[in-house]
Amino acid sequence: MIGKLKGIVDSFGDDWVLIDCGGVCYEVFCSGRTLQALPRVGEATVVFIETIVREDMIRLYGFSSEAEKSWFNLLTTVQGVGSRVALAILSIMSLAELSSAVALQDKAMIGRANGVGPKLATRVVTELKGKVPAIGAVDAGTLGLQSALGEGVASGNVADAVSALTNLGYSSAQASAAVARVVAREGDATPTEKLIRLGLRELSQ
Repeated sequence: MIGKLKGIVDSFGDDWVLIDCGGVCYEVFCSGRTLQALPRVGEATVVFIETIVREDMIRLYGFSSEAEKSWFNLLTTVQGVGSRVALAILSIMSLAELSSAVALQDKAMIGRANGVGPKLATRVVTELKGKVPAIGAVDAGTLGLQSALGEGVASGNVADAVSALTNLGYSSAQASAAVARVVAREGDATPTEKLIRLGLRELSQ
């Protein structure tokens, strides 16, 4: 079983990269984010690998980190999410954004991925809720606030501040992360207006 490839980037396709490992080129399917992060043709790279074996094919899926690979495996445990859909989800958002979307039950954010309809997006956030802390890529304070918001137990001033920031056009993930950072400094008793003002300052940095 292949766990990681170290080699030279040979060429790219729409959703794959060829990696030359000592004269043997491996075709590796990747998310759009991973492909963009890879070095140019002719340069050395390291890609973490998940090997999928079926009766009619063997495919290698590549990731820029162990965390991305873990998310891929977690996503594919959801009914209706195959390898291509998992890569599509990983292509449109960072791991922190994906962690936030699941913690906040943000179906709309998941639904932006190609091939993910409203029902499947709902299934993703529902089935993965509670599994995010094990592999999430957000700090503990942010994740704690996101979980509280998702469960409806966040204090009113904090929830109102997050709602106000999302109404200004920020994603729920961005808003909750910004407010979490403010709360960590100022405390959860900070008035709503101040949370919004300082949250906007965080988002502008």
